[in-house]
Amino acid sequence: MKQVYKHGDKFYIILRKIPTWKFGIDQNPGNIELVKDYRDWCGADHVLRDQTHFMFCETIQDVEFEEIKIEEDDRETNTVVGV
Repeated sequence: MKQVYKHGDKFYIILRKIPTWKFGIDQNPGNIELVKDYRDWCGADHVLRDQTHFMFCETIQDVEFEEIKIEEDDRETNTVVGV
């Protein structure tokens, strides 16, 4: 089962969690391109970072909906017939 992570007002599915040292970011900040390449390779659309890890994530999109009000006169009676 995938882990869901909340950051601010958005939710993300964590696809992969990799220690930052594996990308050598602390020694060479130019290696951030490796992080971007890995993000693209694993199918993530967003990268989050904590003190020890990069989290390669898929953004959970907000659902937009419109409430539909049904007037009393417009309701139909539905009958269920057993088979």
